[in-house]
Amino acid sequence: MNGLDATATTAPGATREYLTFRLDREEYGIDILKVQEIRGYEPPTRIANAPHFIKGVVNLRGTIIPIVDMRLRFNCEKAEYNGFTVVVILNLKARVVGIVVDSVSDVMQLGEEHKRTAPDLDSIIDNSCIDGLGAVGDRMLILLDIEKMMAAPEMGLSESDQ
Repeated sequence: MNGLDATATTAPGATREYLTFRLDREEYGIDILKVQEIRGYEPPTRIANAPHFIKGVVNLRGTIIPIVDMRLRFNCEKAEYNGFTVVVILNLKARVVGIVVDSVSDVMQLGEEHKRTAPDLDSIIDNSCIDGLGAVGDRMLILLDIEKMMAAPEMGLSESDQ
């Protein structure tokens, strides 16, 4: 045995796990391997002149982490903070970022047979940041390339904010 996990590579027909979460009435999925932890919402420290969807920063065990409210970023009708509101801490290459979501649903395994190409539409989400649509039964997930989305210049998260 060579000690490598054979499931770590994405082979044709393989499944990938996605953390699913809700924003308003929509359900989204992100690669579970990008998720570091899930925490309850606590008000962050505001940063002057930050984009409106960056709520501020929090100190997570000595690391200062920017907090992005995805509901504000996606122009959801409302962004209420309640007992279900959570912050998903993401570990993206050389950066750690928190995203505020309405609630976390579950972890879902999706095979290629459950993924569909997203239609090319004008929306608040750049089409290059959408991996596709996940369809399982009557559930439809918008699968995000969260790493590409957080690295986009309009997010206002420079590499030097670590």
